[in-house]
Amino acid sequence: MKQALRLPYDPGVPDKKASIMSAPATGSNQPLTDKRQLVEFLAAGCKPPSNWRIGTEHEKFAFTTDDLRPLRHDGERGVRALLEGMTRFGWSPVIEDGNLIALTREGGGSITLEPGGQLELSGAPLETIHQTAAEIATHLEEVRQVAGPLGIGMLGLGFQPRWRREDVPWMPKERYRIMRDHMPKVGSLGLDMMLRTCTVQVNLDFASESDMVRKFRVGLALQPIATALWANSPFVDGRPSGYLSYRSHVWTDTDSARCGILPFVFEPGMGFERYVDYALDVPMYFVYRGGRHVDASGQSFRDFMAGRLPACPGLVPTETDWANHLTTAFPEVRLKRFLEMRGADGGPLDHLCALPSLWTGLLYSTTALDEACELVEDWTPADHAALRRDVPQFGLATPFRAGTVCDVARRMVAIAGAGLRQRNRRNDKGEDESLFLAPLLATIESGRTPAEGLLESYHGRWGESVDPVFTEFAY
Repeated sequence: MKQALRLPYDPGVPDKKASIMSAPATGSNQPLTDKRQLVEFLAAGCKPPSNWRIGTEHEKFAFTTDDLRPLRHDGERGVRALLEGMTRFGWSPVIEDGNLIALTREGGGSITLEPGGQLELSGAPLETIHQTAAEIATHLEEVRQVAGPLGIGMLGLGFQPRWRREDVPWMPKERYRIMRDHMPKVGSLGLDMMLRTCTVQVNLDFASESDMVRKFRVGLALQPIATALWANSPFVDGRPSGYLSYRSHVWTDTDSARCGILPFVFEPGMGFERYVDYALDVPMYFVYRGGRHVDASGQSFRDFMAGRLPACPGLVPTETDWANHLTTAFPEVRLKRFLEMRGADGGPLDHLCALPSLWTGLLYSTTALDEACELVEDWTPADHAALRRDVPQFGLATPFRAGTVCDVARRMVAIAGAGLRQRNRRNDKGEDESLFLAPLLATIESGRTPAEGLLESYHGRWGESVDPVFTEFAY
């Protein structure tokens, strides 16, 4: 096995790809005692367009192929064995308290564990979607080569269709213990979010504060439309749930203090400082010191900056603490030193590549961004709230103004396609990145979400069983 990276020191997982559940972020040890320092931290993310990159993350459920059970961490067919096997491809282990919890690789990217053993690839910052497609294909092939002989499969879906919450083993990471204890205090579905959901998301850059604001507003307004296009989680506990994206519904009752649509993003005065004010009001989970995650759940980062944090009296935060705290806010679009688009269910390979294509086309072309801003500029707070509430249940058929969400999706994808063609990043066959939008065009043409295809199979040829999904939708 490669030489392991061992906590207590920060493992150096690039912040560009740090997931909400990954190893601690990195930053300077300069004390933070003034809000202006927090604003400057975010503003440091501004980059010229020549340095913009695309970072794609996707999660998948690992299961034993003979009995369709979730994996424990240890054992001959456990998550640890799977991660150890991946080191043959140049991945280096990350160890916490003797437990293998993640992998990193030179050149960027990491493989991390979500609380229920979901395996996440946080990809390297790449220049084109063609590179993203190659990265994902390589990753899945490496996983197959290790998982196959172990009798382990990988499922691409937004919510675990078969296992009950109590069936899922917890991964041995300290921050998960803190979150597990806190979640039931603030919502009824937070543990399901941790244990039974999978997503695909993309991280994108901005040039300036004003560019960030425009992209944030477009991303937040259109996130429910992406939720509809990717809706792929209709089952809970082996039965239809009544939702097309149950994963998205779960987030509505996880923790209202840190989730959902952020109305202030659409208001005058939005900028880095306004987001800092929001993040400061998000209750903390933990402080990472001396190789341990100190439970600070429900406590205030403002008190931390004043040296009055009950969990660590007299201690003041550093950049690393702020970077870690930013990962514990879960809105539908999240700001760090880049923007994260977070509204989509996990799904099949073509949908993994379609997500970065959609948002890259919308946000990395000036013309497309102008058109997208125009599309959403007169949407009201009531519009945003209704889309967030109704889309998880009704998908593309959700009524919206004089039409449906499908009508908005058609316009959204058309704008993205034009933006990708304008970017003109071609593969060795001469094809531009708009080719990756094909599955979305097919979904819009049919008017049916992926979840509705699953439900049709469930009520038809699957004989009201969800078990076939583990073979038909495995990677």
